Amino acid sequence: MDVLRRSVIGTSLAVVAALGLSACGGGSDDSGGSNTLRVTLVNHVWTENIKKALPEFEQQSGLKVEVTQLGEDQLSDQYNVKLNAGSSDIDVMMYRPLQEGKLFAKNGYLTDLTDKAKGDSAFDFADFQAPPVQATTYEEKLVGIPIITEQEVLYYRKDLLQKSGFTAPPKTLDELKTMAAKVEADNPGTAGFVARTGKAAAVTQFSSFLYSFGGDFVDASGKASVNTEQAKQAYAYYGGLLADHGPANISTDMSWSEAMAIFTQGKAAFYTEANSLYKNATDPAKSKVSDSVGFAPFPAGPAGSKPYNIPSWALGVNEGSENQDNAWKFIQWAAGKDQTLAQQKGGVPGARTSVWANPEGIATYPKDLAEAIKISTENGVGHDRPLVVKVAEARELVGQPIVDAITGKDVAGSAATANEAFQKLLDDEK
Repeated sequence: MDVLRRSVIGTSLAVVAALGLSACGGGSDDSGGSNTLRVTLVNHVWTENIKKALPEFEQQSGLKVEVTQLGEDQLSDQYNVKLNAGSSDIDVMMYRPLQEGKLFAKNGYLTDLTDKAKGDSAFDFADFQAPPVQATTYEEKLVGIPIITEQEVLYYRKDLLQKSGFTAPPKTLDELKTMAAKVEADNPGTAGFVARTGKAAAVTQFSSFLYSFGGDFVDASGKASVNTEQAKQAYAYYGGLLADHGPANISTDMSWSEAMAIFTQGKAAFYTEANSLYKNATDPAKSKVSDSVGFAPFPAGPAGSKPYNIPSWALGVNEGSENQDNAWKFIQWAAGKDQTLAQQKGGVPGARTSVWANPEGIATYPKDLAEAIKISTENGVGHDRPLVVKVAEARELVGQPIVDAITGKDVAGSAATANEAFQKLLDDEK
C-alpha cells in the first residue's frame, strides 16, 4: 500500500499507530478479501467510541482496521473524488443518508446490503426502527445501516409554565400557541417561543410541523406538495408563532446555535429542536436555565404528533470495494446490539428499538427526554428535508415560505412559487 493510501487526511487520527495496528494489507482471509479493512468515518462521538472498541473487533474477526477520520466537509470532498473515480480503497463508509444518500445510491456508490442484513438472524435487522431504515433504503434496496438518530422534541421552561399556572407541557400545537402567549404576557421581555428561522436551516425543524398538519414535501405520486392546504397551514402556523410570540426584532437567518442561545439565556419559554442538542440546555456551563429545562414529545397537530425520526449518520459499503464481505463483518459488529447499546449509554442515540426499551440505554438521559424520544420513535417520519439529490438547493426553495410567513408576507403565494420551483428541481432530477 502506498504512502498516500496509508495517510489520514485533514483532521485524521493515526489509529493504526494509536492502536498498534498494522498498516499493511497483509494477505487475504478465507473469503478472498484483504484482511486489512479500510474504514472512513466522520469526526463524531460515535467514531471516538468505536475506535476505543476496535481491538475487540480485531481480536474477534482476525482483521486489521485502518481508519480515516475526517471533518464533514473533508469527508464530502473525499467521497466526491474517490467515489466518482470508482476507487476501491474505501471499504466501509460513514455517510449522511438525508444529505448525500440519494446521490450516492443513484450513482451506484453503495452496495445493496438487503440480503446480508435481513438474512443475518444474529444481526436482528427487525430491531431497527422503521423510519431511519426508510432513509437508508433506495428503490427497495437497503444501501446503509442507520447508526445515529435524531428526533425533534419540545424543550420548555418548567418554572415559567408553573408561574403561569400550567401543570403540564402542551400536548397539541393549539395548546402550544395558547401557552406561549400566556407565558409571554406573564414575563415581559421573554419570548413565548423560539426556533430556527433561516430558510434552509429551519426546514429540518419545520418538517415536524408540516407532517403534523398532514403534509409533506412530496406527495405519494412523487410530485411537489408544499402548496397543499396542509402545507400552507403549517407554514402559516410556524411563521405566525414566531412572528407573534418569538423574540423581539426576530432575525430570519437563525440556525440552531442562535435559537439555542436565546433559549439557554432564559429569553424564551418554548423551543422545538433536535434532541441531540439537549446537553446545550442542561449543562450549567452552557445554560442559565439548566435546572428548569423540561422536555416533551412534539405537540400534535391536526394529523397527530408526527416528528421526524431520522438517521443523521449511517454505515454503507463502497460498491467499488474488493473487500465487501469483511466490510459487512465490521458493520455487523459496529451496528450490532452490543455496540449500539454501548453507544447509547455514551450519549449517542441509536436506531435500534431495543436500546430505548433497555433501562441501561436510557439511564444517562433526562427521564422526560427519554420518554419523549421513545414516543417520537413510534410516531416518527424518516426524513426531515426533501429526499432529493440537490438537497441544499431544495432546502432553499421550500424554506422560503417559512421566512415569508415570519415577515408577514402572503404565505399562499409564497408556497405556490416554492412549489413550482421545487417541482422543476424534481423534474430535472428524473
